[in-house]
Amino acid sequence: MSGSWDECGEIGGVTADGAAWLASAGAHPRSLLAFWEERPDAPVVLSCGAVFDVVSTAVVFGRRMLDRLWGEGEGTGPVAVFRDRMLLFAAPGTAQRLPSLLSWEEWGSDGSRTACLPPLLCHGPGDAVTVPPVSGETPPGARWLVAPDTRHPWLPGPEVLLWAAVRAARATVRLSISPVPDQGAKV
Repeated sequence: MSGSWDECGEIGGVTADGAAWLASAGAHPRSLLAFWEERPDAPVVLSCGAVFDVVSTAVVFGRRMLDRLWGEGEGTGPVAVFRDRMLLFAAPGTAQRLPSLLSWEEWGSDGSRTACLPPLLCHGPGDAVTVPPVSGETPPGARWLVAPDTRHPWLPGPEVLLWAAVRAARATVRLSISPVPDQGAKV
């Protein structure tokens, strides 16, 4: 299937400017754009660290984070789902800073809190991620939830993602001041 950027500069939700931004993370941006012209339905592997970092989480928890980011915050940059993981594109440097912020908030050191917060995999310099196709038939479990649409998208930083992760985790935890009743007690 051959595709081309239409008059509006869009192919399957990813605009020409968004594709150019994504391609800028590749070793050969012009070659990648030419590849996408011929194969818009092909996922590609892109390097993290210079143009963007990626925070990957389980889809269900990622959805809770998105609810916080869009409902109570500033929104997100591009967001994709690939193979049961949600990929939140973040500002460069996020992969180094977010784990230490989570630890500082004690979400990485307390066993009970850690159980509430699914692992956030932070991909930065030296890492690469597979991104969904820019258009066409996508493989099952690969799609853009928020497609790149500009050459300079707003990307959340570590503090914004920390806030969203902690609030999403707290929303799933029910706190009670009453002791857990003895299930075997006859009252």
